[in-house]
Amino acid sequence: MTKRLLLAIVLLVGVTLTAGAQKERRKFKRIDRGVQESVFIPKGQWMAGGSVSYSEHEEDNLNFLVLKDVEGKGYNFKVSPYFGYFFADNMAAGFRFAYNRTYLDMPNFNLNLGDDLNISLSDLYYLQHRYDVSGFLRTYMPIGNSKIFGLFNELRLSYGYSTGKNSTGSGTEYDGTFEKAHHLQIGIAPGLTAFVTNWAAVEVSMDIMGFDFKWQNQQTNQIETGKRRTSSGNFKIDLFSINIGMTFYL
Repeated sequence: MTKRLLLAIVLLVGVTLTAGAQKERRKFKRIDRGVQESVFIPKGQWMAGGSVSYSEHEEDNLNFLVLKDVEGKGYNFKVSPYFGYFFADNMAAGFRFAYNRTYLDMPNFNLNLGDDLNISLSDLYYLQHRYDVSGFLRTYMPIGNSKIFGLFNELRLSYGYSTGKNSTGSGTEYDGTFEKAHHLQIGIAPGLTAFVTNWAAVEVSMDIMGFDFKWQNQQTNQIETGKRRTSSGNFKIDLFSINIGMTFYL
């Protein structure tokens, strides 16, 4: 009787282990997604390109909703060259540099919020220079069997330094602040590339996820000092972060 009981226990344990192994095999079974591992850009190529953007505005006695009698002008200029090397098929690493200049001069600005609540400012001035350097890792994937259209994803690590000046008023009522800031960013930017020739392509990318850290130091009227530290993370689609540029493959 004891031998029969031991034999039954052994058979039961064996069946249980076999069923568990089969369950684990079913659990880790991989699904074929049909992703084609074709070469879109081969190993050993260099890439170089950049993007340039410029916008300006001018207001003369502008009235819009709560804004009254606005006068001013300004512009924003940005240039960003970059280069990289393909150390493997469809994979590149490189560096990106950027310079951004923002200028605003507003002699008159009135904000009418109703109920005798009005805010009036004069001689508003703002000027900022920002310099950025980034290291990036980029991976490409063709769309189907196409050799013209492809998708890419770029991982960036950026450091930026900026100086700026803002002031209000004039004469004895002048109030000015000088600022220095350091920026550290980690981000992901997917995009689409389209070859227009065998060695040149147009690219469109968008920043959708990242972490941003900023440290600011201010000095007002050469006397008062102030500091500020901010950090943020986001996962969103920002239409104002769309970048369009030209890339050459050598």
